[in-house]
Amino acid sequence: MSYVENIRMFVRVFELGSMSAAARDQRVSPAVSSSRIAELERHLNVRLFNRTTRRLQPTEHGKVFYDGATQILETIERSEAAIAEISNNPRGSIFVGAPLGVGRRFIAPHVPYFKEKYPLIDVRLRLSDRFIDITAEGIDVAFSMHKLPDSNLKRRIIADCERVLCGSPDYLAIMGTPKNGTELIKNKHHCLLLRFPGTAEFRWTLKTDNSFKEYDVKGPFESDDGDVLTQWALDGRGIVNKPRFEVIEHLKSGALVEVCTDTPPTPVQLSCLYPHRRYQDPKIRLFIDYMSEKCSQELKKRS
Repeated sequence: MSYVENIRMFVRVFELGSMSAAARDQRVSPAVSSSRIAELERHLNVRLFNRTTRRLQPTEHGKVFYDGATQILETIERSEAAIAEISNNPRGSIFVGAPLGVGRRFIAPHVPYFKEKYPLIDVRLRLSDRFIDITAEGIDVAFSMHKLPDSNLKRRIIADCERVLCGSPDYLAIMGTPKNGTELIKNKHHCLLLRFPGTAEFRWTLKTDNSFKEYDVKGPFESDDGDVLTQWALDGRGIVNKPRFEVIEHLKSGALVEVCTDTPPTPVQLSCLYPHRRYQDPKIRLFIDYMSEKCSQELKKRS
């Protein structure tokens, strides 16, 4: 087996803490993953991981080797990127993460056209409304609409996206139409909530006359899929807080009605995240530039 591939497998096992997870990430069987680590340990004549019942723990040798291994892979990637730029022939795979709404509406439809333009670049698209850990999940580029924690990641802001609270006419006929956040809470409206691993609490930030206010919202329904929440709203199950572009057609048709117009939700920024070193790779730059332009165009159409 290639020594570089063994190192690459070691890095993913180290970051994911699991042979099987690393195998899925690298698109090989768990047996191949295990054999690559075993071969690397034989070559180095040290144990790189301690096996426990729940996950693999790196040994001290493993921790030391990880630092050097990542530098080796980064050097190879930079060298390959430099060659691709000189030859004007970018190639390879790009692992991309995006929220379901953005991914389905803006990213996925344009991936085939990007592939036609750059036939040697493959795009591996992963869609989820949960927060994506770029390093742990081996993502090159992530589109996000979450409030972002401090990190060493680079960020390109694509657009400010207006949000809207809305519910179906049937639901509002029963529960009433709240004009503001106070009525939303006082009248115990069913708020449809996006929840994913790591979500600590539910708060909707709404604009008031002079500033912003956080409201602790509650509801009987929650999901980690934003499109599920939209469907529940259409079915009359409650009020949803969504980017306007995701529900604009339902608002135009009257299937959903905007509420809390006196205290609308704060907008959210659609942004693109990537490790700084990745942007040195021409295929990453091409993809970010291409999709940022397409996202901006699509958002203007749906505003």
